Amino acid sequence: MIVALGPGGSDGIPLGAVRALQAAGVADIADLDLRAALAGHGVAHAAGAPCVALTDTDAWLLARADPDRETWPARDVLAARAAAQALAELWQITLRLRRDCPWDREQTAATIVPHTVEEAYEVADKALAGPPGPALVDELGDLLFQTYFLAMLASEAGAGDLTDVAAGIRSKLIRRHPHVFGDAVAESADAVRDRWERVKRDVEGREGIFHDVPGALPGLLYARKLQRRAAAVGFDWQRYADAWPAIAEEVAELAEALAAHGAAAPEPAVEVRHEAGDVLFAVVNVLRLAGVDPELALRASAERFRARVEGAEALAAAAGEDFRLLGLEAQDGYYRAAKARERTAG
Repeated sequence: MIVALGPGGSDGIPLGAVRALQAAGVADIADLDLRAALAGHGVAHAAGAPCVALTDTDAWLLARADPDRETWPARDVLAARAAAQALAELWQITLRLRRDCPWDREQTAATIVPHTVEEAYEVADKALAGPPGPALVDELGDLLFQTYFLAMLASEAGAGDLTDVAAGIRSKLIRRHPHVFGDAVAESADAVRDRWERVKRDVEGREGIFHDVPGALPGLLYARKLQRRAAAVGFDWQRYADAWPAIAEEVAELAEALAAHGAAAPEPAVEVRHEAGDVLFAVVNVLRLAGVDPELALRASAERFRARVEGAEALAAAAGEDFRLLGLEAQDGYYRAAKARERTAG
C-alpha cells in the first residue's frame, strides 16, 4: 500500500493515514521527521516494507508508476491532494521570487505580458505537434507560472489574489454550463456555444455585440472573434459553402484596386489595403465556418514553407550548389523536390 501523509510536516499527518499505517504495523518511511512522528503512533520503519508512507506529491508519483498498487486515500482523492500541494508550493515559490530575485522584483504587468503571450504560443505549438507528451507538460508549466505571477501582481494591487482567480473561473464555468450543473439541456456543441454567449449577455451584463474583444489579438484571431460575436446574434452564414463566393468577390475587387493604383512605394494606396483586408476577412469567415482556426492554420503553413525551403537549400548543397545564388527556376525545382520528399516521408 502507498499511504499519503499530507503536504509534509509531522503535525499535518491525517488521522486516516495513521490508522492505515497502524493496520500495516510497519512501513517504509523515508522522511526522518515523519518517521519519528509515526513511531509515536506505534508505526515502525523498515526499509523495503510493502507499505510505503510519503508526502502527497511523492505518493502520487509512486502511485502513477505502479497503477495496480492500493493507495490511501483512494487514487482520485490522492491525485487531487497532490495537485493542490504542487500548486500551493508553486505559489510559495512565486512569492519568494518576487521577494528575493532582483529581476522578478522589477517586473510589472507590462513587462510580463509579452512573456505570457510567448508562452501561450509555445503551448499551442507543442499541443499541435502530435500526441501530448512531456514537452507539452513542460510548456504548460511555463504558462501556469505566468498566471501565478500575474495573479501575484493583482494581489499586490489589491485587485484580488490567486484564490479569487480560481474561485472566479470556477463560478463562471458553473454559470455558463447550466446543462452540466443545472437543469438546462444542450444536445450539441453549437447549443452549448449559443447558451454560453446568452449567459454572458443576459446574466453577466456584457453590453454590445462586440463586448470584451481584446484589441491586442493577432489580426486573424481578432477577425474570427468579431465574426463569432456577430454569429451569436444570428448575423452569420449557415455553412462555409454559403460564404465561399465572397472570397472570389473580394479577390476580384483587390485585383481591380491593384490595377487602378498599383503597388506604390513606400506603401500601397488605401483602396488596395482595404481590399486586401477584405480578402483576408472573407477567408477567415470561411475557415471559421469550416471549423479551422485561421491563426494556427497559417502558422502551420508557414512552418511547412520554412521546412521546405530549408530542405531545398540542403538538396542544392548536396548537389554542390548555393541555393541563394540560383535563379528562381532552379530554386523552385529544388523546392518542389523538397516538397515531394516531404510527402514521401509523410
